[in-house]
Amino acid sequence: MDEFMAEAAFDGWTRAALAASGRALGLPPGEADRLFPGGPLQALTYVSERADRRTVEDMEKEGITALKIRDRIKGAVRLRLERHAGPREAARRALSTLSLPLNAGLALKLLYKTVDAMWYAAGDTSTDFNFYTKRATLAGVYSSTLLYWLNDRSPGAEATWAFLDRRIDDVMKFEKLKGQLRSWTGPKRPGARPAARPAARR
Repeated sequence: MDEFMAEAAFDGWTRAALAASGRALGLPPGEADRLFPGGPLQALTYVSERADRRTVEDMEKEGITALKIRDRIKGAVRLRLERHAGPREAARRALSTLSLPLNAGLALKLLYKTVDAMWYAAGDTSTDFNFYTKRATLAGVYSSTLLYWLNDRSPGAEATWAFLDRRIDDVMKFEKLKGQLRSWTGPKRPGARPAARPAARR
């Protein structure tokens, strides 16, 4: 699959790139199509799911799960992009392919699998509504950081990691605000006087 990503950087996620990667590996003619009868989209799905697995493995190896939650998520996103996103141009072309209306369902499915894997490796055990809000929030953080990374030419992609820090800070501030709002609008103490009702319209 590394060969396919290398070819996709030039030819896009196409059957031509899939066939070229098969030749580079010395496979018999047509073998790549046999391995991926669903064509380039099936191969792209495999590449994405493999990157998810490798990200989880790296998080466990490096002890990221022992960090504070914001640092776990930051580490997960950074590992996914630094080590497992593949060549930038291949990732850019993959994003272009997935942005086509016909592929919208697959794009959402792969994004969900990625953020779900990150939260799983980060130790998330929520089963209530928070399960979905956490994944939706991380989907926004990951997607925006991916787009920034694709166009980042700073040394070591330092501008991307600074952007990621800001995005996570924004999320943490929002979560803090939500907690404050819940405390203000939550159940009143027993015996507390109800708020005055507005006068009825005549």
